[in-house]
Amino acid sequence: MSRPQTQEQAVDAEGDSSLYRNDEEGTQSSHRMLGFSDALLSIIATVMILPVTHTEISPEQQFDKSIQKLLATRIAVYLMTFLIVTVAWAAHTRLFQVVGKIDDTLALLNLACMMTITLLPYTFSLMVTFPDVPLGIFLFCMCVIAIGSVQALIVGYAFHFPHLLNPQIQYSTHRALSRQHVLRLVLRGPALCFVAAVFSLFFFPMSYLLMVTIIFLPHISKAISWCKDKFMGPREPPAHSVESFNIDLHAPLSKERVEAFSDGVYAIVATLLILDIWLLDKCHLFMLPSEDNVPDPKDVQEKFSGSLVTALGAYGPQFLAYFGSFATVGLLWFAHHSLFLHVRKATQTMGLLNILSLAFVGGLPLAYQQTSAFARQPRDELERVRVSCAIIFFASIFQFAIWTAALLHQAETLQPAVRFGGREHAFMFAKLALYPCASLLAFAATCLLSRFSTAIFHLMQIAVPFAFLLLRLLVRLALATLQVLWGLRPWHPQPCLVEPEAQSQLLPAPC
Repeated sequence: MSRPQTQEQAVDAEGDSSLYRNDEEGTQSSHRMLGFSDALLSIIATVMILPVTHTEISPEQQFDKSIQKLLATRIAVYLMTFLIVTVAWAAHTRLFQVVGKIDDTLALLNLACMMTITLLPYTFSLMVTFPDVPLGIFLFCMCVIAIGSVQALIVGYAFHFPHLLNPQIQYSTHRALSRQHVLRLVLRGPALCFVAAVFSLFFFPMSYLLMVTIIFLPHISKAISWCKDKFMGPREPPAHSVESFNIDLHAPLSKERVEAFSDGVYAIVATLLILDIWLLDKCHLFMLPSEDNVPDPKDVQEKFSGSLVTALGAYGPQFLAYFGSFATVGLLWFAHHSLFLHVRKATQTMGLLNILSLAFVGGLPLAYQQTSAFARQPRDELERVRVSCAIIFFASIFQFAIWTAALLHQAETLQPAVRFGGREHAFMFAKLALYPCASLLAFAATCLLSRFSTAIFHLMQIAVPFAFLLLRLLVRLALATLQVLWGLRPWHPQPCLVEPEAQSQLLPAPC
């Protein structure tokens, strides 16, 4: 005779049976797959800079206006493609807010989506290597269309098996409307890319304009909605809008997802810096000229009398540029980490500014390549220093802009310590303003002292890390000095205005 089960035993039995049902269905959480996708997307977005970094400039060729125009065009195309990849990352993250669980089929579909994304750097390399041939932009658009098609398949499959969906939408009575809403958001970018692919066959400048539109499409849609509400009045929401699951690409991503993607970009950029010293012979993967910076044993024996130390000394400028560039990347990441440590919630504007900052952080390997070329092409050092200073300035000034945007809504976005009047407010201001001020000062100094441009740039790379180490002490000294100066300012007492009647009452009465 079996004894009746207690309440705890019944709950345990129910939990065991639910686990068994989940195993039988083959579903699992999507968190690890999202982490893998974030890592891969951050790598793809960052390696876009490699074709720009290794733009072939012969030692005899001057850094004239034609080279500057070529480099500026490639940087502009890189920024566009980087931002498009970040749009794909945001859409992918939003998609898996709808899909709560995955099975084997969904995992394979996601891998197919990631495989298509890995082709984007190759098509971008074709775009920058053959700018007058429309095939590169056509293939890039076709990759984006394929990515959207696979994401649409993921949406269709998840809605066909509702147990894979987010519980909020799984039990909704308007699931079909939610599916249409999600598909519309997923496919509008690929639809514009389809039009861009068509224009690339006969008028490819229009293709670039349409691709730029993809980047700002969420902001354009939000602006249009705001204008409609402003001039036509707010529309009443439909009756089913309360129950339907609202996935909105306009809403800001979570702070954790922004941090994870940003950390991936910084890590890949820091790793790419070593390529010019270690693996430049792998650049043929991007159809770039091959070069090996590891000394050849025969050359070491013949030219340097077998001394490897002397042979490596010839690469001293490359190592110096590497250490300076790595310090720049590391300190920019540290400033980013310090900022988001005090961020409670990321707004849409903060997310956009963070992506723009990451786009220029991805260009830091180009700054390293420019600084490492000082010894090989000293006559072009002024232009190369200015390019490097400009990249560092924009990468850091957008970080400062993130904090400025957060201060506009500090009650909901920032911790009390870094708000106006907080104990860490001045220190955070100094930490985020250090690199913009240093790079801008170095750029201005090269305009006045062009003969010493290389020395000025290396001085900035050496001084900024030491300034970071002493920053808290310097901020305290600056605040103490301001307090002393404020206390020493002359004080002029205002004359006391007394009414005549009151003044007569204050005078002593005559005897």
